[in-house]
Amino acid sequence: MPREQQPAQHQPAEPQPAEADPAQPATEPKAKRRAGRNLPAAIGVGAALGGAVLASLFVWIPAFLALVVVAVMVGIWEMVRAVSVHKARPPLVPLLVGGPCMVVLAWFGGADMLPLGLLATLLATFVWRFADGVRDYQRDVTAGALIAVYVPFLGAFAALLAHPGRDVDEGAVRVLVTILAVVLSDTGGYATGVFLGRHPMAPSVSPAKSWEGFAGSVVWTGAGSAVALPLLLSDAVWWHGAVFGIAVSVASVLGDLGESLIKRDLGVKDMSNLLPGHGGLMDRLDSILLALPTAYAVLAFLVPPS
Repeated sequence: MPREQQPAQHQPAEPQPAEADPAQPATEPKAKRRAGRNLPAAIGVGAALGGAVLASLFVWIPAFLALVVVAVMVGIWEMVRAVSVHKARPPLVPLLVGGPCMVVLAWFGGADMLPLGLLATLLATFVWRFADGVRDYQRDVTAGALIAVYVPFLGAFAALLAHPGRDVDEGAVRVLVTILAVVLSDTGGYATGVFLGRHPMAPSVSPAKSWEGFAGSVVWTGAGSAVALPLLLSDAVWWHGAVFGIAVSVASVLGDLGESLIKRDLGVKDMSNLLPGHGGLMDRLDSILLALPTAYAVLAFLVPPS
């Protein structure tokens, strides 16, 4: 019998709305519902983190070293926790010891010491894992090597940018322009993607990203850095800033996509719930980790430290 001719009593009744529980709010807060996260908490946490970084850079630079060390340790913990979803068990102790050592070696010894710190951390990770036997050894040490490179090695370039061997103020400014470029890339890409995004960039990895948004990231960051770099670094000219901004923007987008790929492979939405409204610390560092060595290399080539 056609659907439109079926007797009325065979049609399912309209579901009745359940009575509201007086102990529960009728709806979620608008800010949280619209953003998918707790927006006021996200803004507050973001402002607090940004303020702590700026204060450490321009008030007492050793505090910036402490912030980088803490960030690296938290990032390592989050990554080890995340990969355990797939039963990988990278040794946590040598990573938590070796990661901060990489940052400290980069801070006091410069770029020449950073690879030695990475090598020592990898060797300690491989040897430490011997205690658990042969079963799944390759899987666990591979995960440990990925974490050692991805979090502390890339993060240590923040220490190289702010290296106290050069003028302290100049080092702080180099970190500042890098953070500014990443913020411009994220903001410009988001705004452009919202209004103009039509062609998905990597739908299987990050469906929200579009080629138009990527172009917006590059244009906004290149233009903003072309203005900011000559103002903040005395030896820089506008085209130095443009090249710097474009390079950092590309690295920032690739870093964001890389983190999204890892999370999709692990089947997790956030690396942790440590930061209200943000997820985990690694969810906030995804754009900056790959941008740090890119910024260091471009600035060292175009605007060598005085």
